[in-house]
Formats: sequence, structure tokens, C-alpha cells
Amino acid sequence: MGIITFIIISLIKIAAVIFVMMTAAAYSVWLERKVSAHIQNRWGPTKVGPFGLLQPLADGVKFIFKEDLTESNVYKPLYIAAPIIAMAFALTSIAVVPFGNFVNAGHWGTYLQITDVNIGLLVILGSTAMGVYGVALAGWSSNSKYSLLGGLRASAQMISYEVSLGLALVGVVIMAGSLSLREIVDAQGGHYFGYIPRWNIFSGQVFAFFIYLISAYAETNRAPFDLPEAESELVAGYHTEYSSMKFAMFFVAEYCSMVTVSCLATLMFLGGWHGPVFGPYILQAALPVIWFCVKVFCFMFLYVWVRWTVPRFRYDQLMAFGWKVLLPLALANIVITALIVAWRG
Repeated sequence: MGIITFIIISLIKIAAVIFVMMTAAAYSVWLERKVSAHIQNRWGPTKVGPFGLLQPLADGVKFIFKEDLTESNVYKPLYIAAPIIAMAFALTSIAVVPFGNFVNAGHWGTYLQITDVNIGLLVILGSTAMGVYGVALAGWSSNSKYSLLGGLRASAQMISYEVSLGLALVGVVIMAGSLSLREIVDAQGGHYFGYIPRWNIFSGQVFAFFIYLISAYAETNRAPFDLPEAESELVAGYHTEYSSMKFAMFFVAEYCSMVTVSCLATLMFLGGWHGPVFGPYILQAALPVIWFCVKVFCFMFLYVWVRWTVPRFRYDQLMAFGWKVLLPLALANIVITALIVAWRG
């Protein structure tokens, strides 16, 4: 493959992934509004387009034309930089996520992934961890007590649950023997007894899966762990003083992080793009991507379901649960997994 062809293919993949990511984030908002409405016996968006499908577009246009208010006492350099930081790191992590297997198209072929690095898992964990800077800086630079409290809560919460989230994935890394996301997915190919998938959730990592799932809710500031944005206490938390597109960037960054966390859960525990493949070549090439998207959609649906079902924790309960329950369980899972792998070896 020539260098020009490689650059063109890479640019096409980058544009396609960013478009899909932004569209998924926008329609995650639509999904949340529709699902929560049905849970509460309401209709949700119905006026803008069929079934309200154009509501995300209307919301985007609204944010663009809303007045951008900036308080006179904010620290403007960091106040402006905070949403950019949050948005940038939310989008960066998707660069190493593999959406499917190798595909051929005529004289060239490519992996369905922007870039494949042998430490892809560390890239995602590092990018998501850096997103806390946007939240913390937004709370501090706003020069508001409510925003500062929200930023401090978010920083403590994200750092605390990042530990449990990362440790929950160590057992998977031990089993796969690699930090490459593609190799981790490849290690989950095949079946037990001819019909049970060799996904990690069926290979002894079920407790790690639930630890990761709970930590992910807290990591993305979602209910029942949405203390940084507790409307009844902090108005809106760290982004109280933001409006227009700067507020929208925080909003989109949150949903992009949800998509990334769902993609990582699919790759680490549910076999990634593995699933039944049949039919002609075009269908065989498309089905892995479809299976991957279906699994990610199930996680996104679960996000919404939990938010509108489980009540919010108190902050002391939130921190105690992370350090006293999830962290010991994650460490125990690592020890047990390592002993089993060493015994089998």
C-alpha cells in the first residue's frame, strides 16, 4: 500500500469515526429522553421529525444561537480551556477502539480502527483519566462556590473510581497476555463446548465485569453516582456558570465518554465484534460491526435504565463504596485470576 493511499484511508477512517461518535453522542441524548419517558409513562420527543428523531439537530442549532454569557469574575483562560479539554480527551480515546476485523475492498484492506497500538488499553485509560482536568478547571475557574464544589466532587469521584475501573480490567489483561485491544478481542474467539462464547464474562471475569460496570457509572458521573451534578444540591455542578456551546461541549463530552466506556466494556468482556457470521462476503464483513454496535447499544440502554431506576447515593456512601467495597473486590479478582492462570500454565 502506497503512502498516499494509506493517508487517504486514514483520513477517511478518522472522519467516519468522528462523525459516528458525534452522531452516537447526539442520539444517546434522544435515546435517554425516549427511554426515560416510557419508564415514566410519557412520550418524550415527538414534534421534531418522526418519533422526535430530529430533536438532537434542533438542540444543536439551539445551542449555537443561544447567548454565550460569561461572568466578569471568571478566570477566562482556564474558563474557556476547560470545555475544550473535556471534549478533546473524550474524543481522543476513541482513536484506538477497534470496531471490527480486517476488511478487504478491491486492492486494499484495512482494520476497522483508526490506529492499532500495542498499549491501546492504557491509551484509553489515560485519556479518560485526563478528562478530569477539564471538570476540575471548570469548577475552579468559574469563581462560584457551587461550581467549585462540583469540580472537587467530580475530581475526587473520578480519581477514586478510576482505580477500581482499571483494576477490574487487570484480570482480563492477565488472561489475554496483552494490552492491545485487538489481541484481547482475538483471545475471546471460539466457543466452550461448541456453543458458549469464550467471552471473558463467561471465562471467570463476571465479577470483574460488574466492578467495571459500577465504576464506569461513577467515572462518567452518571446516576446513581451523579453527585458532581446533583441538581438538588449544586444547581448543575461544575458547569453551572457555562452556557451556549461551552455548556454543550461538556454535555457532548459526557455522552462521548459513555460511548467510549461502553465500547471498552464490549471489547474487554463481551468479545468485541465476535458473533454469528453468515451469508455473502458483504454481509460477513458487515456483521462483526453490527454485533459490536448492538453490544454497545445494550450498554447505553443500561446506562439510561439505571439512571431512571436507582436513587442517588449520598457522597459519603459513594466514596466508602468505592474504597471499601469495589477496590478490595477488584484486588481479590486479580489475585484469583493470576493464581488460576499460573495453575493452568
